[in-house]
Amino acid sequence: MTSFDFKPADKPTFYFIGVTTTQSSIMRVFPAWAKHLGLGDCPIRGIDCKWHDDPEVYRKVVNFLKTDRHSMGALVTTHKLDLLKAARDMFDWLDPYATQLDEVSSISKRDGKLLGHAKDPISSGLSFDAIVPGAYWGQSGGEVCLLGAGGSSLALTIHLMKLPAGNRPAKIYVTNRSQQRLDEMKKVHAKMEAPIPVEYFLCPAAEDNDAVVARLKNGSMVVNATGLGKDAPGSPLTDNVEFPMNGIVWEFNYRGELVFLDQAKAQQGSRNLTIEDGWVYFVHGWLSVISEVFHVEIPARGPAFDALCRIAAEAK
Repeated sequence: MTSFDFKPADKPTFYFIGVTTTQSSIMRVFPAWAKHLGLGDCPIRGIDCKWHDDPEVYRKVVNFLKTDRHSMGALVTTHKLDLLKAARDMFDWLDPYATQLDEVSSISKRDGKLLGHAKDPISSGLSFDAIVPGAYWGQSGGEVCLLGAGGSSLALTIHLMKLPAGNRPAKIYVTNRSQQRLDEMKKVHAKMEAPIPVEYFLCPAAEDNDAVVARLKNGSMVVNATGLGKDAPGSPLTDNVEFPMNGIVWEFNYRGELVFLDQAKAQQGSRNLTIEDGWVYFVHGWLSVISEVFHVEIPARGPAFDALCRIAAEAK
């Protein structure tokens, strides 16, 4: 269910479909970006749905965006897979990534048609490349462990598969609390003849994730792609986990309790860890959707992008 009122917008309006949208920095950042980008008087409104909500809720949300004249579009987080599964027939066009990954993170309109894009392979890839030095994998021989098998995790594996031969992770480990998401990811990887070996682990408890992390080689990366710490309390790991020596720890979230991030920081010195939160991912993800919804070109690097990063940091 959702508490959103579905009241028609009285001016061009941008939406954020999530779980706890009012807590997001985007509510302060977007107005500053809109002013800088010349988008005019365009407010942002949150649409909160519960995790794995009723399909009819998603259909109602998509129908509202499609039919309301002043509703420009939306960024979707948490519900990317469930929303498309429930409302696929309501979209007039899906981009190749949305078709491949069965998710939408961007809902926009053009020429009277409702468009769905999956932006995560691009935004996660840009963020990943900003975090990891260019020749890192070829030099370190490290692996990647993705905790969580949702849309963001799957999108990152797509980027990893496209890295140049000789500079890819040696292996990818994916864990999840339910088997369904793992099976869906396996199907995507099978279709693309994945050039990196992938192992999938059903891990219903945090201790199970600890055991997978313990298998990693030195120099490996551990990613929290579960949403725990932001959309729900806790961490996918216990305090007894041992991160890989000289490893990289990436928390996809940038707000919330971020217990996973605290666990990594507790071992930063002893394990020589490089630690990143989700702020860069946040910036890339939002700007890519804003570009699509408002039909404006926004560079992903360079002085213009740096200016938008400064504006976001100040507004945050």
